[in-house]
Amino acid sequence: MQISELGLDPRLIKAIDHLGFEQATDIQAQAIPVAISGRDLLASSKTGSGKTLAYLLPAMHRMLKTKALSKRDPRAVILAPTRELAKQVFAQLRLVLTPTSLKGCLILGGENFNDQAKALAKDPHVVVATPGRLADHLKQRHLFLNGLELLILDEADRMLDMGFAEELKQIHQAADHRRRQTLMFSATLDHAEMAQYTQSFLREPERVAIGSSQQVHGDIEQSLVLADHLDHKQALLDHFLDNNDIRQGMIFTATREDTQRLAERLNEQGRKAIALSGELNQSARNRIMDEFARGHYQFLVTTDLASRGLDISTVSHVINFDMPKHAEEYVHRIGRTGRAGSKGEALSLIGPKDWQSYLAVQAFVTLPKGFVEFEGLTGKFKGFRPKKAKKTVEKKDKQTPWEKATAKPKRKQARDKRFANSIDVGDKPLLRKKPQADIDTDEPE
Repeated sequence: MQISELGLDPRLIKAIDHLGFEQATDIQAQAIPVAISGRDLLASSKTGSGKTLAYLLPAMHRMLKTKALSKRDPRAVILAPTRELAKQVFAQLRLVLTPTSLKGCLILGGENFNDQAKALAKDPHVVVATPGRLADHLKQRHLFLNGLELLILDEADRMLDMGFAEELKQIHQAADHRRRQTLMFSATLDHAEMAQYTQSFLREPERVAIGSSQQVHGDIEQSLVLADHLDHKQALLDHFLDNNDIRQGMIFTATREDTQRLAERLNEQGRKAIALSGELNQSARNRIMDEFARGHYQFLVTTDLASRGLDISTVSHVINFDMPKHAEEYVHRIGRTGRAGSKGEALSLIGPKDWQSYLAVQAFVTLPKGFVEFEGLTGKFKGFRPKKAKKTVEKKDKQTPWEKATAKPKRKQARDKRFANSIDVGDKPLLRKKPQADIDTDEPE
């Protein structure tokens, strides 16, 4: 389906055409009509499916077509779990806002609080924020949500996993009125806490599920290689980089120390690489991600910090130097490639310390059968055999539960009314003994 066929405002169609988007993705084709109709929406789709535009376009359409409920309050609030994802959403929002007179504002943790308060005082129409920092501004009364028309939650499941439940409740209560529309996007609709929040946040929502969060894009070719140890992993990485045409690549590691070490090693080899980890302040992280997006570096070595929210079509390869601790992060990691319909390749190096993580990922998604071997670099490690479960000998009960329940109660044996000398007793009533006559013990006078 063409985006122009979804009934959006002509100004939005023009902005989308300028960006080169013509064909609607599956999530866009199903979610946009529901959102335009004014109904609440609960949607799930796999990463890289175009869900950001699936809520941005109908939100902009509503604000262009209807009158604001309040002159000062934001008309739409978009919440994202991480600063990186919020920045990515805001970047797409600015492109959509270009042909309109609407204003947007980005509110993130780790940045100057007073500057954000000044930005909110300018009455932006759309606020993109992380839940914790927006809740802080609500407490300080830097903004009010009484006139909020749209509350959009991107990756709601991850916000709950990250402990933002209380902040989400505060934001919901600040804008809890019948004219508010809520759009909730989640990687899965089966999240343990999602059911509770959908009942309180959404009113009779329409459900849209595209594919599965456990599915990997068909445009991504996956490869698995076994490694003996750290030096073997580095040799495999060098071989892969030497023998593949990599436009831009992202290398994921388990620790901050490894990001810096690998980035320095790649630079020594003449490859332009930069490290990104959580210990950097927000401005440094923003600068690194912006420089990588602009093509200043060929490789970004990072932890799971950049596994979500980074949408760069030029990333052709993703390498898991270490397997992720959480299985769902594997899907998000390799989802950084194969974007916007382009082909991508993902390589995972699996050593003895990665084996349990590999098994968890294998149970979560469909992985290629077998392992790839690089010529001259075949290792000794072939994985671990599953431990045999200890046999427990259960005592067999003579009766089944049904037989126990339906069995007739046993008759009690008659009491033995005899003494040891076999003298019958108890057949005759016991008679009270006659009182003996009083015996006069006084001596005669």
